[in-house]
Amino acid sequence: MSDSLASENRRLAELLRGLPDTPVLVVGDLILDRYADGDAKRVSPEAPVLVFDFERDRYLLGGACNVASNLSVLGASASVLGVVGNDEPGERLRSLLEDANIDTGALVVDVTRPTTRKTRYVAKTLQVLRVDHESRAAVGGDAEARMLQLLQQRPFPWKSVLLSDYGKGVLTRPIIQAAVEAARSVGGVTVVDPKGKDYSIYQGVDLLTPNRAEAEAATGVHIETTDDMHRAAQRLREITGIRMAVITLGKDGIFFQTEDGSHKIIPTEARQVFDVTGAGDTVVAVLTYCRAAGVCLEDSLRLANHAAGITVAKLGTWAPSRREVMTRLGDSSPSSGGKVLTHDQAVEVGSRMRAEARRLVFTNGCFDILHAGHCDYLQKSRSYGDALMVAVNTDASVRRQQKGKGRPFNDLKDRMAVLAALDAVDYVVPFDDDTPQAVIEAITPHVLAKGEDWRDKGVVGREWVEDHGGQVVLVPLVAGRSTTNVVNKILESGGQVSGGQESGEPRPGE
Repeated sequence: MSDSLASENRRLAELLRGLPDTPVLVVGDLILDRYADGDAKRVSPEAPVLVFDFERDRYLLGGACNVASNLSVLGASASVLGVVGNDEPGERLRSLLEDANIDTGALVVDVTRPTTRKTRYVAKTLQVLRVDHESRAAVGGDAEARMLQLLQQRPFPWKSVLLSDYGKGVLTRPIIQAAVEAARSVGGVTVVDPKGKDYSIYQGVDLLTPNRAEAEAATGVHIETTDDMHRAAQRLREITGIRMAVITLGKDGIFFQTEDGSHKIIPTEARQVFDVTGAGDTVVAVLTYCRAAGVCLEDSLRLANHAAGITVAKLGTWAPSRREVMTRLGDSSPSSGGKVLTHDQAVEVGSRMRAEARRLVFTNGCFDILHAGHCDYLQKSRSYGDALMVAVNTDASVRRQQKGKGRPFNDLKDRMAVLAALDAVDYVVPFDDDTPQAVIEAITPHVLAKGEDWRDKGVVGREWVEDHGGQVVLVPLVAGRSTTNVVNKILESGGQVSGGQESGEPRPGE
């Protein structure tokens, strides 16, 4: 990382650190995401379809609820205004929102429609079917009247409004206009994550965040070149009256055009991409929070870009915390991507993943000389959940274990940096005890992974994890691959390496 880029990232990190606890109202389509996890290995004898062997349910915040979750985790005071049905999914959604520290006082119950919910049947990591329960009819009658009444409060209790449109009928023209007027009454901003082709309904908003395909559909401009982006942005400004236009470009970054017609493309900040789900929610949440706090558009988009880079590196939706974004910005090692955590940060991640019904896999070790056996083991461990956390013995802890003269060969910082560079590893945390028992109890992972060679040794932390509803898995190892074997080969060769021994550098074991 160049000095100028490091300096710029530090500036953005300080900007993010100083953002106040700003109240933001999210108005839009509230969705309950249900994940039915299981396996599908058999074909039914009744019809040429897969038989799904159900294992467990997970419930997550979707749609506008996920946008609110992003705001809350970042440090804003998030509230939601939308409709739920008079049903069990509606109560579950309300409970999930409250657990995520999102204010539900503006929720409206509409007895004429069901709570919008999507059920995804997932065999291991492959989605095999999605079932939707929803109404896409425009909200009307008593439900719309109550939403308008809440938006017409004066003084308006929120600083800004974020409109999250998933095309489920909540964002009617009257509701959008009432939201615009409400934000203006407090000098706030209105930001829209749009849907559909008719953007005239968003007249008067301050910003929209369409992606490339959405901008093409709304403007009729096919976007390939920068000139195309200019024409699409200008057309968006004509349709909606916005002063500055934004178009998200996925892997190509974010394009924005200012009032005078000048433009810039902010390149993507994703270092690895597992899943783009929820990246748009993250962008609009960070952008709204920053703009509500008075941050300029370019800096707001740069911060949004960094946050989205964290989201796409996770499987499924993920709301990056302020700490995660700041770690990413302040880390001088481009390989770590904000993965290296302190003990307290690791505990925070464990708590969040339990609250969001996501499976955290935990393993530990010295990882002194990383080899193919380690890589295979970590990839297999990661497959048992949504994220993998690796706890690494400190240098003092390694020495106390008497692993051999001169061990560890690589210090803790280097060992963690190498692990953080692996796609299979989501988080790395050091521990100084002789065993990982204390860190396991603090984090309480869903899955504790160890190599199958621990079958008869007794896995430290097994009782704690199993007593808290988790499982212990013994991962098959690649035969003949170990740090000891690597060290022995070096010693057998006389400690010489290709290119010769550097002057004054001791051979391993000396």
